[in-house]
Amino acid sequence: MTASTPVSTPFSRETTALEVVRDLDLTGRRAVVTGGASGIGVETARALAAAGADVTLAVRNTEAGQRAATDITGTTGNDRVLVAPLDLADLASVATFVRTWDGPLHMLVNNAGIMASPEMRTEQGWEMQFATNHLGHFALATGLFRSLAAAGGARIVSVSSSAHLRSPVVFDDIHFRRRPYDPWAAYGQSKTANVLFAVDATRRWAGEGIYTNALMPGAIRTNLQRYVSDEDLARLRAESGGGDSPSWKDTEQGAATSVLVAASPLVAGVGGRYFEDCQEAGPNQPGTRTGYAPYARDPEAAERLWEVSEEHLRG
Repeated sequence: MTASTPVSTPFSRETTALEVVRDLDLTGRRAVVTGGASGIGVETARALAAAGADVTLAVRNTEAGQRAATDITGTTGNDRVLVAPLDLADLASVATFVRTWDGPLHMLVNNAGIMASPEMRTEQGWEMQFATNHLGHFALATGLFRSLAAAGGARIVSVSSSAHLRSPVVFDDIHFRRRPYDPWAAYGQSKTANVLFAVDATRRWAGEGIYTNALMPGAIRTNLQRYVSDEDLARLRAESGGGDSPSWKDTEQGAATSVLVAASPLVAGVGGRYFEDCQEAGPNQPGTRTGYAPYARDPEAAERLWEVSEEHLRG
C-alpha cells in the first residue's frame, strides 16, 4: 500500500470488534491494552483474545482488571488473559510495567484515558489529562520499544477523539500555568497529542517494523465520561455525527476501530494515519465533527511534541 492510498475496509460504524477479528488467527501474538478493565478497552481485549492473542490488561484497579480477565476467558475460552498494574499518571508505575515486561510485544493499544476532568495535576505539576492521555502512553511506548521491535511488524494503537478538533497542542502553555484551565481544551490538546504521536512514532520506528495509527472510536457512553454533565453528553451526542447521528455506539462497536488498527491485515504496513468507523478518515471539513484537524497530522508539530515529551520524561 502506498503512502497516498487511503485504507478502505468492508466494515462500518455498526461493525463490532468481534466481527473485525472473525477470520483472524492471532495465536502466538501478544497484546497490551491499557484501561482494559472497562468500556471499549475490555471489548478490545475480548476481541483480541477471541482471535487467540495473549492479552495483558494494564490497569490501575487490578481487582477490576481480574474480574474483566475472568469474564474475557469465560466468553472466549482463552485463558491467556493477564492483569498488570499500570497508572499512566505515575511514571514510576510506567517504569515498573516496562521493567517487568519480557519478550516481544505485537500490539500495544493505548486506550486508557481521562476526559474533561476538573483541574488536577501530577506530582510534577503536569496537567492531569495531558499527563495521563499522552505522556504516560508516550513513556510506555518508548519504554517498550525493544519489545515492539522484536515482534517484527508490531502495531501501536493511539486512541484519540473527535475532541482533538477543539485544540492543537499549545506548546507555549501545555499545562495551563498561565491560561485559565478549561477541561475541554485540556482534553482536546491531549487527544491531538495522541494523533501527533502516531505521526512521529511511525516516522521514527517504521524502519523497525513498528507502525502507529490514531483513531476516533465514536461516541460511546462509558466510565470515561464520569466528569461530564448530562448537558455536555447531549451536546456530544449531537456533535458525534455532524449533528445528525442517530445514536451512540455500544462498547462492542466502539472497540471495532481499535481492533482493526491493532490486528487487521488491511492495515498492515500503514502508519501515521487517523481512522473513524473502521475506515481511514480524511481531513476535517468545516461544519462537521469528523476527520482530522490538519494540525494533528503536522509533521513539524509531531516532531516538536516528541522532543517536548522526552524533555518531560528526563525531568
